[in-house]
Amino acid sequence: MTATLVAKDLSGGHADRTLFSKLSFTLSPGDVYGIVGANGAGKTTLLRLLAGVDEPMGGTVSTAPDGAFIGWMPQEHDRIEGETIAEYLARRTGCAQATATMEATAEALGSGASGADDAYALAFDHWMASGAMDLDDRAPEVLAELGFELPTDSLMTSLSGGQVARIALAALLLSRFDVVLLDEPTNDLDLAGLERLETFINSLRAGVVLVSHDREFLARCTTGIVELDLAQNQVAVYEGGYDSYLEERDINRRHAREAYDEFADKKADLVSRARTQREWSSQGVRNAMKKNPDNDKLRRKASNESSEKQAQKVRQMESRIKRLDEVIEPRKEWVLQFEIAAAPRSSTVVSTLNEVALNRGHFSFGPLSIQLNAAERIGITGPNGSGKSTLLNLLLGKITPDSGSASLGASVKIGEIDQARSYLPAGLPLGEAFELELPEMTSADARTLLAKFGLKANQAASLVSALSPGERTRAGLALLQARGVNLLVLDEPTNHLDLPAIEQLEEALESYEGALLLVTHDRRMLENVRLDARWEITDGQLTVRH
Repeated sequence: MTATLVAKDLSGGHADRTLFSKLSFTLSPGDVYGIVGANGAGKTTLLRLLAGVDEPMGGTVSTAPDGAFIGWMPQEHDRIEGETIAEYLARRTGCAQATATMEATAEALGSGASGADDAYALAFDHWMASGAMDLDDRAPEVLAELGFELPTDSLMTSLSGGQVARIALAALLLSRFDVVLLDEPTNDLDLAGLERLETFINSLRAGVVLVSHDREFLARCTTGIVELDLAQNQVAVYEGGYDSYLEERDINRRHAREAYDEFADKKADLVSRARTQREWSSQGVRNAMKKNPDNDKLRRKASNESSEKQAQKVRQMESRIKRLDEVIEPRKEWVLQFEIAAAPRSSTVVSTLNEVALNRGHFSFGPLSIQLNAAERIGITGPNGSGKSTLLNLLLGKITPDSGSASLGASVKIGEIDQARSYLPAGLPLGEAFELELPEMTSADARTLLAKFGLKANQAASLVSALSPGERTRAGLALLQARGVNLLVLDEPTNHLDLPAIEQLEEALESYEGALLLVTHDRRMLENVRLDARWEITDGQLTVRH
């Protein structure tokens, strides 16, 4: 069964703060709507409302037919202590809940409860539609297609981040929802995983609503865009794909600015003319009084008539100003603006690996030899688990190879955004942790810098561990602006950043002059950022492409 989802006059937010309002759109089978907007605009809030997890502040969400099977895949890959891969898949596909409901209604049916027949029939149909009956048979094949070889009774808490990303993708591929809601499904996926996800979404008969900051993914998958514009306090629905949305949005913004400028110019002109008319009228009265000291009645009458005419012109001008159709000035959207502070140039050779090899259980890395030079810009790509993080750790001297040698050059100042966003102590408030990293900076200057990156007083007072991944990423970028670096290491920097911040990061990288190691699966970032070479890692082996 496929279903239509209808949002009508939907409003959502937190407590007394409304993030968006009066949003209406219809998701038909086969539609793929992408939700875009700055972090904090309410994208995840909207998904939760569509999923029925939260209640809207206003408006309604409905499906046709009623009782459609809605699947919501949250952004964080939650791992429950003691949960196996098989149990995780059953939970994320909705099969576990469907099975529990069917068993409960079957028990009620056996006890002869009133209405149990209908409840059981509905629960059984739902159980069948969820794919629970043959989930255990389908799962191994899908996992194998994704290159996952561990048994399904393995604990989720024992898996790496890349492995969890593949399991989450497997859960999506195994699901049989009537409506699919996805929050940042591309995070932590490698290029092969992205292609598999795109193929799956484009082949679905079900309607899909997704949140993503991967521009290429949005361009390849979406048939429409829902924009939550926090700056303008507006919502808009665009038909057509992501690239079409960008063009139409830019045209709309240009027209809005032109309309306001035309209104402002016309109003300013009328106000200026009205002021001039007032001055002429006042001057005419003063002149008449000077010229007519004898208070001649005829002259006074002519003077009064002239003054009245001037006053009438002033009133007409003021009336024209009031009749102008008010055009609200488009608000300027807050945009993260920063630059990467440069340190003095390092040694000519920044880092060297010479016949380096490493073995970790079933994983073998190398042997390989590679050299990174000053101001060299390298993009690093490869499947999850291929050894990208291992390569970074060897180059930075964080781990020691089993054989071969690794050396870091002189005067190398490293700035790093790691994949775990672990550069600040998790147990401290953000403000305190940030100040400890920058002892030369006053507390006021440190808080001001955080505010420039959209991290205000409430975030500064929160524990680092309580911050969202996007907030932790922005804190890391603030550190880069405060410190001088000549070796910049970015491991999946676009994960959890919104689109304006990603574009600003690309601009900052353009002006950065030190050495760069960029690990990313963001295909548009790889196109937009100037690189000298591409290092491709596969099964612990390195291929250099210029």
